[in-house]
Amino acid sequence: MRGFVFTGCAAVFLLIGAADALQPPPTAPAFHPLLKSIAADVKPDALKATIDKLVGFGTRHTLSDTTSDTRGIGAARRWVKSRFEEISRECGGCLTVETPTDTVTGDRAPKPTEIMDVLAVLKGTSDPNRVIVISGHLDSRVRDVMDATTDAPGADDDGSGTAAVIEAARVLSRHKYPATLVFAVLSGEEQNLYGGKLLAKYAQQQGWQVEADLNNDIVGNTTGDNGVHEAGYVRVFSEGTKSTETPEEATRRRYYGGEVDSPSRNLGRFADELAQLYLKPFSVRMFYRTDRFQRGGDQVPMLAAGFPAVRFTEAVENYNHEHQDVRVENGIQYGDLVQFADFPYLANVTRVNAITMAALAMAPMPPADVKIEGGVGHDTTVSWQGVPGAAGYRVWWRDTTAPLWTHVREAGNATTLTLRNVTIDDWFFGVSSVSSDGYESPVEFPGVAGDFRPPAKAAEK
Repeated sequence: MRGFVFTGCAAVFLLIGAADALQPPPTAPAFHPLLKSIAADVKPDALKATIDKLVGFGTRHTLSDTTSDTRGIGAARRWVKSRFEEISRECGGCLTVETPTDTVTGDRAPKPTEIMDVLAVLKGTSDPNRVIVISGHLDSRVRDVMDATTDAPGADDDGSGTAAVIEAARVLSRHKYPATLVFAVLSGEEQNLYGGKLLAKYAQQQGWQVEADLNNDIVGNTTGDNGVHEAGYVRVFSEGTKSTETPEEATRRRYYGGEVDSPSRNLGRFADELAQLYLKPFSVRMFYRTDRFQRGGDQVPMLAAGFPAVRFTEAVENYNHEHQDVRVENGIQYGDLVQFADFPYLANVTRVNAITMAALAMAPMPPADVKIEGGVGHDTTVSWQGVPGAAGYRVWWRDTTAPLWTHVREAGNATTLTLRNVTIDDWFFGVSSVSSDGYESPVEFPGVAGDFRPPAKAAEK
């Protein structure tokens, strides 16, 4: 587990002894009462109230009614907007509610279809262009993906993710953060990830520097159709190599490393470590995949735009309650009904998201332009560019087969650190930024493979 305590040092060039490579981090993780308070503020009853309301719209299919006040995707979108506005009133107008909209025609949308995302934006106090996003999709479906009229309750897929987004907005809006938080309820996921594509496009148009997108999709069930029950962890999926990687960058990565150190992967590690510190016995289980096998969610368009993104999904899925017509067959209840939701579990998933967002927003951005040198030698030199809001930096390293960062040295406010007798061939390296009050960024792996900033070619699309 990573340490989170910063000890200042003004040295420009540091030498670390050979024995240091075999020692664990010298400091215990810092404890932030704010994050503990945020976790405690998440309420299972509030999550249930949201899902009950969403299920009450009958269907939220992307192609469903947009004019009714009681049924269909239009009524659901307007209710989400009103709920964000209500939360904003409670925090003195701290949220700006935005509704990016597009009309699409294409796969699973044969006629011109309005796609609308509903966003609540909590502007950062000192670094507002740096953005942390939580997302879930509002739309629902039954077995026939083109059936826009049959009841599709969508309690878990993805009423649970939408409820997590709204509850995170309620809890996190009670505080202020240097970076901007965006709470995003998306449409069109089941049709072709249209809402995620719209969000990515909107983020680029706004010039947002998206540090993280936490996508929550199917996060409220704990018992599978195989009878297995698991309420102790949430799965977090993250891509290995960047979706935006060029052939030239791939060639460099083969020799320099980075296959398991994309910014999304290190974002997953960040959430894992926070859960260990604040939510035990509940935990994060990382999966080295962009999404579940042969499946995808709204984090995928964000990755394609060059933004770090991960997907949260419940530990055990129940396929009798996903994409099913509501019915009883051979004594089995099918359909995505609210009765199958586990709200204490959903609360824990929401807590992981909320404290991850807060910790990211309170910390500086990860360092820029991280580099390592030391080939054909026994020492490794790590260098980087400083970032606004950082009081200091830490150099991390781990065995090449280790899942989490295990070794660390303080660099103070220096931008170079040399590890003597720590051979570059034998370890993976990275650097984190630390604020004056001890909030630490995710670790950034050297080079393009680990850079949290989107490539210019992706940002310009």
